[in-house]
Amino acid sequence: MEVKTRQIKLGDLNIGGGAPVAVQSMCNTDTRDTTATLDQIGRLAEVGCEIVRCAVPDMDAAANLGSIVKNCPMPLVADIHFDYRLALTSLEQGVAGLRLNPGNIGERWKVEEVVKACAERNVPIRIGVNGGSLEKELLAKYGHPTAEAMVESALGHIRVLEELNYREIKVSLKASDIHRTVEAYRLLAKQVDYPLHIGITEAGTTWAGTIKSAVGLGTLLYDGLGDTLRVSLTGDPVEEVRVGFEILKSLGLRQRGPIFISCPTCGRCQVNLIEVAEEVEQRLHDLPVPLTIAVMGCVVNGPGEAKEADLGIAGGKGQGILFRNGEVLRKVPEDQLADALVEEAQTLAAERLQNGTVS
Repeated sequence: MEVKTRQIKLGDLNIGGGAPVAVQSMCNTDTRDTTATLDQIGRLAEVGCEIVRCAVPDMDAAANLGSIVKNCPMPLVADIHFDYRLALTSLEQGVAGLRLNPGNIGERWKVEEVVKACAERNVPIRIGVNGGSLEKELLAKYGHPTAEAMVESALGHIRVLEELNYREIKVSLKASDIHRTVEAYRLLAKQVDYPLHIGITEAGTTWAGTIKSAVGLGTLLYDGLGDTLRVSLTGDPVEEVRVGFEILKSLGLRQRGPIFISCPTCGRCQVNLIEVAEEVEQRLHDLPVPLTIAVMGCVVNGPGEAKEADLGIAGGKGQGILFRNGEVLRKVPEDQLADALVEEAQTLAAERLQNGTVS
């Protein structure tokens, strides 16, 4: 299913309107530290991050954004809370976008000042509604941050921007609860056509947060909802990007790097498949070509899966059969399986890059 939203531009990146779902992350460095922030942005870029957001807690951070923007390889979004003047200074520093939390930015005239400055520079605004910081009057009306309260908050601030004839808007409705988040996005999508940034906020640590994000974001994406996404993990932001692409790959929405297929193993498996699968994935996860790689452990499903993949192994007793594009290449001893598969993957990737057959 596809939900068509209007398209906006964030720097040189198209958002919405059928453009690929963009993966973003947020630096956890001190924005006032140019070197540390750019180092982290560089690591994010290496794994495919397409949008990066930086916190702007004070005027020193806002004033330092210029030194980051001019060396940033992707659109940079300034994350603004409480003080509208931080947004104005961030815009002067050349950021590609703003994220404003409508629950804490203050009176309407302050929002109007920010919108005017954005219009002068054609900088889009993400209205970032968060279940943990809704307006007091909405909490009083609904009792707690329900999906309906989050949508009402978003619609109120959308109206302010529309009344100012500004429609370069992206919207997010994040809660730490999957049900509330999904319901809020579904409700809003019936009423507006602005691009949606999706995420489960405060999802948790890398392990638990990955599962929670995969369930929540996977549900929304399967519904056709979502033009950009962030996986919010308590950990290295690089992992957020990797998880984000894996979610998109699992739904066939983006292709970056290998797709790994491996069996869960059972009593029929006669090779140490877990060790082989983990080593192959670790060594090839940043391969720039979207190969399908199968690591299979026995004769039941192994040969079929390995034949259907670009590359694969089907385990036997102390050895495995190596497949490439459905054809048997050779038998490989167990202690050489990982090396053989990695080397063959690197060779095939290089061939496809040279021949221009990478999609």
